[in-house]
Amino acid sequence: MIGIHGIQFTVLSSGSTGNATVVRNKDAAILIDAGLSARRIDELMREREMTGEELSGILVTHEHSDHVKGLGAVARKYQLPIYANEKTWMAIERAVGKITPEQKQIMQTGDFLTFGSLRIESFGISHDAAEPVGYFFRDGDQKLSVATDLGYVSDKVMQSISDSDVLVLEANHDIEMLRMGRYPWNTKRRILSDVGHLSNDAAGEALSELLCKKMKRTYLAHLSRDHNMMEIAKMTVRDAMESRGCFFKDSEFQLCDTYYDRPTPWDMLSETYISEKML
Repeated sequence: MIGIHGIQFTVLSSGSTGNATVVRNKDAAILIDAGLSARRIDELMREREMTGEELSGILVTHEHSDHVKGLGAVARKYQLPIYANEKTWMAIERAVGKITPEQKQIMQTGDFLTFGSLRIESFGISHDAAEPVGYFFRDGDQKLSVATDLGYVSDKVMQSISDSDVLVLEANHDIEMLRMGRYPWNTKRRILSDVGHLSNDAAGEALSELLCKKMKRTYLAHLSRDHNMMEIAKMTVRDAMESRGCFFKDSEFQLCDTYYDRPTPWDMLSETYISEKML
């Protein structure tokens, strides 16, 4: 794509009401999940001055509705291939509806795709879905990783997302807010389990192990609207990191916001710092 250097991405929407992210470079533009209506995804892309015609394909992380709600409609509208592992395909086939055989692409966990200089690899994660995955993207020496809907950060996940320049990482809930919240206990127990969602504390613990000179920033994602707030998430993540001896200046490493109702600005991995005005 003309004028694009290296990897760029925008988190179009993140949270329990719908998830979608666009990653692009000069050769391709990839949609990760389509958890909102096709119309809403189009609106969010237009806010970032792009259209569905620019997309090269859709990657699916897992079959939950907040990740696949608009999947079939977007794929049909723009005649896009959908990439998912076999177990996920079995779980989403009815929800996707009628698509052509060419659009159904099997990408088994651990496999990789290439679109010109953009290399994409999936990795297994722990969540209560058929075979959920995260993804990382490489273009030259740049690396972006996307890891949400995590019950916990396994050694395999840690290995997969290490040496990232930028990371999109789940910080779903504040543990005390969840425990005191209105959900029934069975739902709370599921969220807190190893196949649930990553807490602010767990995100901070993972980042304290991951943080290195190469990592520029982490976007905290998939926040619960009932049991979290971005300010609380950032504070808890920082406290968890500092309690493990991990100190940093904002000029060296940034914690960045995502939103359920609007897209993040385009992040160019080549940038060493993102202005607060952009976020």
